[in-house]
Amino acid sequence: LAQKTNNISLWIHVSDLIGVSPISLATIIHSTDLFSERKVELKKDHSWQWWMFTESITCHAWSPDLSMVALCPNNNEVHIYKSSQDQWERLHVLEKHDQIVSGIDWSSKSNKIVTVSHDRNSYVWSLEGGEWVPTLVILRLNRAALCVQWSPKENKFAVGSGAKTVCICYYEQENNWWVSKLIRKRHESSVTSVAWHPNNILLATTSTDGKCRVFSTFIKGVDTKDPKAGSPAESKFGEQQILQLDLSYSWTFGVKWSPSGNTLAYVGHSSMIYFVDDVGPSPLAQSVAFRDLPLRDVLFISEKMVIGVGYDSNPMVFAADDTGIWSFIRYIGEKKAESSGASYSSQFSEAFTKFYGQSKATTANEASESSKSRGGVHDNCINAIVSLSKAGSPKVMRFSTSGLDGKIAIWDLENMEEELGHQF
Repeated sequence: LAQKTNNISLWIHVSDLIGVSPISLATIIHSTDLFSERKVELKKDHSWQWWMFTESITCHAWSPDLSMVALCPNNNEVHIYKSSQDQWERLHVLEKHDQIVSGIDWSSKSNKIVTVSHDRNSYVWSLEGGEWVPTLVILRLNRAALCVQWSPKENKFAVGSGAKTVCICYYEQENNWWVSKLIRKRHESSVTSVAWHPNNILLATTSTDGKCRVFSTFIKGVDTKDPKAGSPAESKFGEQQILQLDLSYSWTFGVKWSPSGNTLAYVGHSSMIYFVDDVGPSPLAQSVAFRDLPLRDVLFISEKMVIGVGYDSNPMVFAADDTGIWSFIRYIGEKKAESSGASYSSQFSEAFTKFYGQSKATTANEASESSKSRGGVHDNCINAIVSLSKAGSPKVMRFSTSGLDGKIAIWDLENMEEELGHQF
């Protein structure tokens, strides 16, 4: 109130009431969003630009025309910002959840937002008369909802949960509400991520039980049968097309399909990334280990190239060669590039020294310093990567990342084609 009126006597009176000096009171008020909008800081480069929205971001999603972004500032709210000439204005605050919002997805065709939260609820938000109106989704969960994603046709969405179940939600026109069918007794722990196959039927999941699974989500009356014999649409709901992939001995996250749906990628908490070709009864699997911190999410930017993000705060590029062998290529967005060959050589030298019992206490510190010197756009864990290309595009030229540092970054790969190589 004092700030709004610019009344000096009121400043002093309010400060006396709460026992702080007028200068301290002004500092406190200006450092919060209580009376004023936070200014979104902008930084640019030839291949990226980022904005500081808040102190921490849990998840984010973009509107169909990419002019608005919905994000969770690590609480029970969803903030919607609109872009105008490199400036972001907060238009809406969606307040319906009671606990942290753990997942957001914005449909590109119907312009609906779906949110899930640790309060075990999900809402589908529709824009009516300039306001976002929520519709409750009946999930029937007794544990937190952890992730959500619309299907390619946007007639369904999947919700992963801490209840070891996956909810496949669809709209019932007769009753005018969203209901769900549950995939039960398949996971042994929390479902951390879900990914839809381009055919709108198959769904891949990862879990903290260390496994990746693929299910059929065919729902009679919602999906149409594929005339091709032996198609996934002929499978029963919840039936596993791949029994399970036991490639990881740690938690698994961030599962994604390639644009064609022929390859599956997901990450493990043991600094491993896994690639699965010929998804079916006899899949071909590969695992790639890297020396840095674990990843949290991945994105296919082409059939033979994947970008992973996670605790290392720098996006990592993985690519397949002409023989189909996947490997780590480089980091992007780093201030000081570091060749992978030199880093692995250093790691080998460290192991060789330890083998002969020679003390080298500075090695860990040196490795830590080299990781810090790489530095880049993000200053903390990157927990989400989102494609900014049209759904079904064979290549992703732009994508966004968000992290626990409160930043959202947009990456443009058009200026990096030579650096990324012929696989892109």
